[in-house]
Amino acid sequence: MTNAPETLTTNETEELLKAIATAEISECSRWKRKRNTLIALLMLDAGLRVGEVAKLRISHLIFGSEPVRAIALNKTIAEKGCKRTVPLTERTIAAIKDFMPLIYQIGLECPENYVFFANDSRRHITTRQIERMIGFFSLMAFGRWVHPHVLRHTFATNLMRITSTPTVQQLLGHKHLTSTQVYTHPNQDDCEKAIKSLQLS
Repeated sequence: MTNAPETLTTNETEELLKAIATAEISECSRWKRKRNTLIALLMLDAGLRVGEVAKLRISHLIFGSEPVRAIALNKTIAEKGCKRTVPLTERTIAAIKDFMPLIYQIGLECPENYVFFANDSRRHITTRQIERMIGFFSLMAFGRWVHPHVLRHTFATNLMRITSTPTVQQLLGHKHLTSTQVYTHPNQDDCEKAIKSLQLS
């Protein structure tokens, strides 16, 4: 039997986002706080893989002068060649909007520039940089180092509670349904809710 993937509880998710958003200026500049919040939400609320987040271009997130309401991942960016379109949550759209003035301030208006860049907008941030950032803030927030893929697992597990397995498969960009079925396992939130329901019965 396949083990359930590691996920974040609802409290851990909120603590992680809070740690990123309230990082001290000495630890993380205002620009990086907004960037890191958006990176985390793209995995938590849209289920993007860390490699997909790293390769996003401005055209993926901004159309005209407004944030997109869904991200269209074509075969050049979607890992394993599974193109898909993922609708965005309101808080992710708000995070894009919050980040937009900083993009324009730095002069990165060209749609083909990378959103999350390294030394310049022609080179995207590395997956290792994202891994270090998520690991650092998860350690700060709740005392354990978390890999960015755990955020995607959390997205998938939360979705599985409210929609069908084929829908989750489509949103994750899985070629095979068996890859998605691992998310049918209960996580810690499910276990806690079950015990609370038992106590109330």
